[in-house]
Amino acid sequence: MAESTYTVTGMTCGHCVSSVTEEISQIGGVQKVDVELASGKVTVTSDQPVTQDDVRAAVTEAGYTLVAS
Repeated sequence: MAESTYTVTGMTCGHCVSSVTEEISQIGGVQKVDVELASGKVTVTSDQPVTQDDVRAAVTEAGYTLVAS
């Protein structure tokens, strides 16, 4: 299992968390997505490497911004 942590800006409510979680969950290999609304911290657990570009694309699709790590 691989685990990566990112910061997402623009989330303000539970719906935002759901949107980000849903989009990132669609990336191949992703097993679990944990989103902390207050900090914007997003932890992605996967069974294969997931690129930051893939996560950025999913976050952008959800309408938010991935902050460069």
